[in-house]
Amino acid sequence: MSEDRAKAPAAGAVASPAGPLAGIRVLEFGQIAAGPFCGMLLADLGADVVKVEKPEGGDDMRRWPPMTAGPDASAGRYSENFASVNRNKRSIAVDLKDAAAVAKLRRLAAVADVIVENFRPGVLDRLGLGYDALRVLNPKLVYTSLTGYGQTGPYAGRGAFDVTIQAVSGLMSVTGEPGREAVKAGVPVGDFVAGLYSAYTTLAAVMAARASGQGTRVDCSMLGGLLGIAQLQTSEYFGTGRIPQPLGSAHPRNAPYRGFRASDAPFVIAAGNEKLWHSVCEAVGLDALKADPRFSTQEQRAGNQGELFDLLQPVFETQTAAYWLAEFDRRGVPCAPINDYAEILDDPQVAHLGLVHPMVLPNGRETRTVGFPVQVGGFAFRVYRRPPALGEHNDEVEREWLG
Repeated sequence: MSEDRAKAPAAGAVASPAGPLAGIRVLEFGQIAAGPFCGMLLADLGADVVKVEKPEGGDDMRRWPPMTAGPDASAGRYSENFASVNRNKRSIAVDLKDAAAVAKLRRLAAVADVIVENFRPGVLDRLGLGYDALRVLNPKLVYTSLTGYGQTGPYAGRGAFDVTIQAVSGLMSVTGEPGREAVKAGVPVGDFVAGLYSAYTTLAAVMAARASGQGTRVDCSMLGGLLGIAQLQTSEYFGTGRIPQPLGSAHPRNAPYRGFRASDAPFVIAAGNEKLWHSVCEAVGLDALKADPRFSTQEQRAGNQGELFDLLQPVFETQTAAYWLAEFDRRGVPCAPINDYAEILDDPQVAHLGLVHPMVLPNGRETRTVGFPVQVGGFAFRVYRRPPALGEHNDEVEREWLG
């Protein structure tokens, strides 16, 4: 780990943002996860992201546990969940019911490059902060809205949280074990996929605005995002008319490509082609399976993977997970332990990639965060600005943005 990555910035330290997005100004009306994650991705790459929050309590995620205390009890507690999606930002506290405060936000929007917001459709329009009102002040403005269902259509007015979008999108229907009730993914993929889609689409729109002088509206729905990443499932339905079903850790078109249990712990292998399949047969001492007509092609193996599991599982139970992982690694078969987060965050590959960074909260508490995960030549991610205290930067942002 480099020296830059190993040292956390002091609690009050503020370094100038640097990176490929330095100079881009973002006004974020973000709450909970999707909007704030989009804003943080832009901030991580150097954009100046100013988070707009209500004076009474701010973003509701500020009260999500775990709430950790600093070394000085008088500094209060701070949400680690909030910190995880709001590093590298500044915060201003603004009463949206105050006409003078809203007028100041309009002035900030006039000099911003991007607005990110995830209110229900129409909320900011009623305040004079919608796209149609702000583009008059700033024709180059890129206005990015993240909602559950989009700005228009029969569901546009519905509220949404991650679990409801996982349910309605079909994702829950293929998550879990066959014959059991559907379950949501353990990670809030609806929120974070929308954040990812909106962040890179926003940057594409900023590039176009710089070239043409005209900004645009980016309308990113969580529903669309989860359908967008479900290409294998939707193409199966389009191509066959069959409704995809949950398979646990198994794969609908590859086998053996799933979790198995060794004598002491579970592990996963992914034999995604003929060469890898033959290597699995050799590793378990069942060469005869190569010629078995039930398993002679990838399609046959996928179609008969229940029978294949019944043949392989008893063999795997004869040795430890470490034995099988070493054996498959030696033969070039992709495999992995089923880690919990304590294990993967302490993993040598994670350390080598420099993914975990120190961070100091406003109350002085030292913690850690998973940083921007993509390596970019000539740019080294860092936590250059700790997560903000509510309204910490009101005067600073007004002075810098409005002069």
